[in-house]
Amino acid sequence: MLELGFIRENRDEIIERMAVRNLSAEKLIDKAIESDKVRRSVQKEMDDLQAELNQISKSIGKLFQEGKKEEANALKQRTGELKDALQPLKEKMSAAEAELNDTLYQIPNMPNESVPKGKTDEDNELVFEEADLPNLPTNAKPHWELAKEYNLIDFELGVKITGAGFPVYRGKGAMLQRALINYFLDAATKAGYEEVLPPLVVNEASGYGTGQLPDKEGQMYHIKEDDLYLIPTAEVPITNMLRNVILKETDFPIKLTGYTPCFRREAGSYGKDVRGLNRLHQFDKVEIVQAVHPDQSYETLDVMVEHVKGLLRNLGLPYRVVRLCGGDLGFTSALTYDMEVFSAAQQKWLEVSSISNFESFQANRLKMRFKSGEGKTRLAHTLNGSALALPRILAALLENNQTEDGIRIPEVLRPFTGFDTITK
Repeated sequence: MLELGFIRENRDEIIERMAVRNLSAEKLIDKAIESDKVRRSVQKEMDDLQAELNQISKSIGKLFQEGKKEEANALKQRTGELKDALQPLKEKMSAAEAELNDTLYQIPNMPNESVPKGKTDEDNELVFEEADLPNLPTNAKPHWELAKEYNLIDFELGVKITGAGFPVYRGKGAMLQRALINYFLDAATKAGYEEVLPPLVVNEASGYGTGQLPDKEGQMYHIKEDDLYLIPTAEVPITNMLRNVILKETDFPIKLTGYTPCFRREAGSYGKDVRGLNRLHQFDKVEIVQAVHPDQSYETLDVMVEHVKGLLRNLGLPYRVVRLCGGDLGFTSALTYDMEVFSAAQQKWLEVSSISNFESFQANRLKMRFKSGEGKTRLAHTLNGSALALPRILAALLENNQTEDGIRIPEVLRPFTGFDTITK
């Protein structure tokens, strides 16, 4: 969340930048400032009473030592009055802090100055394209038909076992999925990321730490009996590894990667846009996460974008990079680039990765701080990216590489698959 000091000192700028998100933030910002004033006022009253109480306690001890019991007992009566006066102030403070936190949790991150105005993904800004589109025969098939024809993915069996959005990968389909995971993890570790295998469920504090709660509460699978959540992305458990820690400046950059299944209740609209692998409730993803010095976060964002571009280039997939507009920007992000691949059989671009700089927004929630060279305690900056989400990558690979003799496997994956073609 945004820092209180920053909100107090930059009210007008924040309101102006939030307009890029199509959000009228004036009421929220002013409410946060007013709640903070109340909290600080109550805190001063409490501090003054506590200071008087401490002083009287010292005086009582001294009076008893001097044999002035009558004066000491009179002061003891005053301490009781002060303690009685503190109790309602503590309750008022608790209410003020709760109201302040509730307001702060509703305020999204302030967009970076480079974020374009816009309302939907149609307003996103194209910044790069490397798209040598394949020429497929007129009878080219979409991936859900290829998956059935080559016995790679069984969508109906997934419905039987669980429900829509939970496919079963079979045979070479499962092997190709595993090959992609291994390739992405190997590429990340070669780029200096430490591989971790995190839990697939997180507690409420972790959800609040990275901003999924309360913003996306309805999209997460909630285990009510234990008050735990299935992760919507590995970003949540991996970033929370650094919750409530004080780092050293020399610790940066902290680079972590991990593969996990991901679970999302809200799977979007209905119809052709969610056919097959286009949108699922459970899917696999390799995530890259970094915690860096604030001065390095935008340079790091560019490096992470280049990393994902390299993966797509090696897979031979036509791709493009778009900068998300304010209306399409995630709640916690200051700047996000989406990577999209072209699905030749569907004749459409499919998002396969989002790479975001959260600046200090997550770090403030996480209490992720570091000691600067001057000895000051500052908030770190966090970033994350999909490298990569598998469903639409697999869909594009099947569709773009279909031939009359079968489906060709990109050369970079062959050491992981053990085969170079999928045949019937």
